[in-house]
Amino acid sequence: MARPIGAALFGHYGDRIGRNATLITTRVIMGVGTALIGVLPGYASIGIAAPILLTVLRLLQGIAVGGEWGGSVLLSMEWGSDRRRGLMASWPQLGVPIGLLLSTAMVQLMSVTTGPDFLTWGWRVPFLASLVLVGVGLYVRLRVLESPAFTAVKESQSVLRVHVLEAFRHQWREILTSAFVRMSEQAPFYLFVTFVLSYGTRQLGLSRTNLLTDTLIAAAIGLVSVPLFGHLSDLIGRRVMYGIGIVCTALYAFPYFGLLNTRQAGLVLLAIILSLLFHDMQYGPQAALIAESFGPNIRYSGAGIGYQLASVVAGGPAPLIAAAILERTGSSTGISLYIVGCCVVSFVALLFMPRRGEAYQALSVVGRPARATGPAVA
Repeated sequence: MARPIGAALFGHYGDRIGRNATLITTRVIMGVGTALIGVLPGYASIGIAAPILLTVLRLLQGIAVGGEWGGSVLLSMEWGSDRRRGLMASWPQLGVPIGLLLSTAMVQLMSVTTGPDFLTWGWRVPFLASLVLVGVGLYVRLRVLESPAFTAVKESQSVLRVHVLEAFRHQWREILTSAFVRMSEQAPFYLFVTFVLSYGTRQLGLSRTNLLTDTLIAAAIGLVSVPLFGHLSDLIGRRVMYGIGIVCTALYAFPYFGLLNTRQAGLVLLAIILSLLFHDMQYGPQAALIAESFGPNIRYSGAGIGYQLASVVAGGPAPLIAAAILERTGSSTGISLYIVGCCVVSFVALLFMPRRGEAYQALSVVGRPARATGPAVA
């Protein structure tokens, strides 16, 4: 719920004062919130204040990441070549497979190292160690110049006063379709990397360690597949690449659980690898698909809000919905139908998504100067 709030708040400043300055702020907030979780006293020490403070810190993390995505994608995409926007915008998306690798590896390492003390203090170490990543991120961002697109907006004096309102007023359709086009990507993703752990251990009796290892392998493949599919979207078109990913995810909904239910190590690994591969077919071109739908002077706000609203309608509820279906039916069939339903919603949203970005991409491919769209843009 906090992510769209962060997207609206920092989207406003990202479109007003610049991408880079806003990203530095979100990085600090994320770093402080994460590190404080690592030193947060438990319920035994401070009672009900412990879960309340944990929730507050999680809200801070959500607000920070809500403002983070738009800026990181735009800074990469707007500095890149017009003909390679799919590839350039896919690089920040690598934060997901890299994050999966680092977080899963840290959990594995601390679980083995601390043993039974993991639930006492071992879990705190990864939160505190994240300060290293914050330092690296700040070092990089302090050395990056503002994007040419935003610089052109400032020079043309087309910076708006209230970017969020302008985004909803002029490009509400782009915001809504951006949110719903992610249903087939984000909802299944949370099932593929989060719900699979509880389903595999409780329902199938599989080893949690083995499931985490399989996720590590799949995430490592994502380091190649995410930019690859972003690059392919530059060649065959964003919509075509994204549509292929939606269809593959829908077709895989039943085979996915079929492979898991065999309880065979090799087939379980194959199930997890294919699930994230079909996810990457959408995740690679997704950033450019959404960002190009908005003019550069409201792009941070519009793209960020549309992207993060999916956390409310797709990502957040997905594991809860899957768990409720499993508890009620005792079968994975209903969960597969839920995945198919998400894909249908996304495909409809893709069809209704305005084609401004597609026109921009076509102009760029043939070498003609692309004209930005949206209200009062240079």
